Amino acid sequence: MENNFDQDLIYAIFKTVWSKKAIEREKNVDDEISKGEEGAGTSKKNRPTSANSNAVKLSCEKLRLFVSEAVHRAATIAEAEGGNKIEATHLERILPQLLLDF
Repeated sequence: MENNFDQDLIYAIFKTVWSKKAIEREKNVDDEISKGEEGAGTSKKNRPTSANSNAVKLSCEKLRLFVSEAVHRAATIAEAEGGNKIEATHLERILPQLLLDF
């Protein structure tokens, strides 16, 4: 069995984020309208956001690689300090460079 994230779970997370962002956008547009500001954002239609299955698969693989690289780097730091357990401080130390690399 391949070690991968559940595609349905990742898609559900994406949908939750998209829904929250859509609500924020609607609130911002409503605020602009109530203030009497007519902008370019008011003419946009709210369309549901979705992703095709290949995009979700690719996102799952990218997330798997990101997590495995984070664990590997944190393990290297823990090993260099003489420990055999990864702690939050090890992840905190590798996170800035990891984010820049990805």
